[in-house]
Amino acid sequence: MISETYFLFGAASLATLGGANDLRNARIPNRLTYSGLLLALGFRFGLLGWPGLKSGTAGMLIAGLVFFILFVIGAMGGGDVKLMASVGAWVGSEHVLIMLLAAALAGGVLAIVFVLFRRGLYTAILNVLELIRFRLTSGFNPHPLLNVREVGTLRVPFGVAIAIGTFFCVGNAIWWR
Repeated sequence: MISETYFLFGAASLATLGGANDLRNARIPNRLTYSGLLLALGFRFGLLGWPGLKSGTAGMLIAGLVFFILFVIGAMGGGDVKLMASVGAWVGSEHVLIMLLAAALAGGVLAIVFVLFRRGLYTAILNVLELIRFRLTSGFNPHPLLNVREVGTLRVPFGVAIAIGTFFCVGNAIWWR
């Protein structure tokens, strides 16, 4: 269906803008994520009716919920959550899981690169072990020092990973048609 391709390109455009903002300013603006979300749901409803709106809403909720859990435990910023939910609305329920997995893999690779070039492997291993210990004993509470809200914490521009995952999703959907 031709309109599904438009939605995928809308997702790629939004993710690119979000990733560029995150890389440049370490922020993803609300005006970008909220307008992207409203446009996605509006276009889905306008072109596909209720089934399109349902698919976009499901994509938004699935992607947003996964990242909201990461936000609650201090592993993700709020802009990343909103960008992922907005992109999820564009890709819809059909492609959201592929996009989530690709973004997670891209984020993991990006985090490893950041750790190796900015902080050092030994410190990263100690921090991971501390986070595992803390999660086993404290559940979903944010770690008092190792979370994105603390000043001085190494922050990976996850908007870039979302963009990479979205491009993979778009390429995968177009390639296998």
